[in-house]
Amino acid sequence: MPVNNTHRVPTTPLNIPPRLLLGPGPSDAHPRVLRALSMPQLSHLDPAFVAIMNEIQELLRYTWQSEHELTISISGTGSAAMETAVANTVIPGARVLIGVMGFFGERLVEMAGRYGADVRVMEKAWGDVFTLDDIRAGLEKHQPTVLMLVHAETSTGALQPLEGVGELCRQFDCLLLTDCVTSLGAAPLLVEEWGIDVAYSCSQKGLGCPPGASPLTFGPRAMAMRQERPGKLPNWYYDLTLLQPYWGGERRAYHHTMSSNMNYALREGLLLIAEEGLEARWQRHQQNAQLFWDGLAEMGLECHVANPAHRIPSLTTVRVP
Repeated sequence: MPVNNTHRVPTTPLNIPPRLLLGPGPSDAHPRVLRALSMPQLSHLDPAFVAIMNEIQELLRYTWQSEHELTISISGTGSAAMETAVANTVIPGARVLIGVMGFFGERLVEMAGRYGADVRVMEKAWGDVFTLDDIRAGLEKHQPTVLMLVHAETSTGALQPLEGVGELCRQFDCLLLTDCVTSLGAAPLLVEEWGIDVAYSCSQKGLGCPPGASPLTFGPRAMAMRQERPGKLPNWYYDLTLLQPYWGGERRAYHHTMSSNMNYALREGLLLIAEEGLEARWQRHQQNAQLFWDGLAEMGLECHVANPAHRIPSLTTVRVP
């Protein structure tokens, strides 16, 4: 039977040009992470891989500083973890308050609206952050079921303070959901201590891995709300009631074919963090950031975020002269 050979391009070995990745992401992966990525595949239900999944969960709990039982990696990029978080916390018609101070706050607005939320927005200029008084005023005005904030806004370089926000959310009986895509592994983040109910991230920034396995931690208050949601979630792939038995329990229930190799890489990246220690890692990022900021100032350049305390230590935005 004849075939169409029009698109049969010449086959040559893959040749990747050398690059030093200094953009907002992806970052360069550690050689140990790349070696882990190249290890032989395992079946997603192989007992050896299940053991790796368990190790990933424990390492993630350390990295998040979280005791949440449902602490997993989502198959996909950080936006997949974002959609998982939003889909499983939004009840159609319920009020959701979103703090917008950049591009990814706007994406949260878009996603929450698609899942039927009554979206309310409080805004800050790009590069600014919300104060506790701002947040309290928003909660008093809108009385939401969920408050969504971006911890580290990639588009502006601003780091939103979260201390005290979880306590406020409990006073107003709402969940706290945080986008930590650019902060996990690079900036201080204490999920349990700060009262964060839901947090998500990615693998290709502060964790130093390729994109594709994105951390999520989902607390008991959030799971209780998820269980109260009427009907089936319109998103099957990211339904946490289906993903939870895939990641836990005595007998794992098949959900989808997870990439074993991506999770090898994630495990290795998390192991590197555990070996260094979170405090040392946060301090290293902060010291390097300060050296960079000082160098920019010597060149007469200004950081977009004026207050150094509100700058992401792993990502700097600079005003164009």
